[in-house]
Amino acid sequence: MRFRFCGDLDCPDWVLAEISTLSRLTSVKMRLLCIQVLKGLLEETLDYEKVGKLTSDAKFEAGDVKATIAVLEFIISSAAKYSVDGQSLSSELQQLGLPKEHAVTLCKCYEDKLGELQGKLKAQSMRLSRLAGVAWRVDYILSSSELLEVNEPSVQLKLNVQDGMTSEVRPVSFTMTNGQLHLMLMELKQALKMMDDVC
Repeated sequence: MRFRFCGDLDCPDWVLAEISTLSRLTSVKMRLLCIQVLKGLLEETLDYEKVGKLTSDAKFEAGDVKATIAVLEFIISSAAKYSVDGQSLSSELQQLGLPKEHAVTLCKCYEDKLGELQGKLKAQSMRLSRLAGVAWRVDYILSSSELLEVNEPSVQLKLNVQDGMTSEVRPVSFTMTNGQLHLMLMELKQALKMMDDVC
């Protein structure tokens, strides 16, 4: 069976397995847990202490707590990604075996934050790494211990690449021969020309 919140694909087996874990919570605890998971998705910090207190009545072990958070994050973020309305999501979750009160509670929390959640997901998607800096050096090797005469330049390149998600800059270093450098420059020119043609 295909589900809209899974992108019109079958529901993953691990999600099916965790539906029964969610069913062990009361609908009130489910609402409070959904609020915490949504805060985690929107603010990038999840209060694990509160989550632990919320799940203590259901006698969840550490693995159950992690699985519950993971399945709620998956359901909520995937439904937002595919723009599933609350009523359809509730129906699909009930088909998977989640009690009606739980599904309705989850979907109410989901609908309340849907616009904000979709905005956050859009801001996080398609974040590409960018070049933050370049350092280079040309070495001209006259000879080596293995060859009497080389007479070929080599280029030492160090690219500082900024990660699109974390903004962390990391160096990427490599050595190129003269031929490799010419090939790279030619391919870069072709890529720039293609980009200009598209724009």
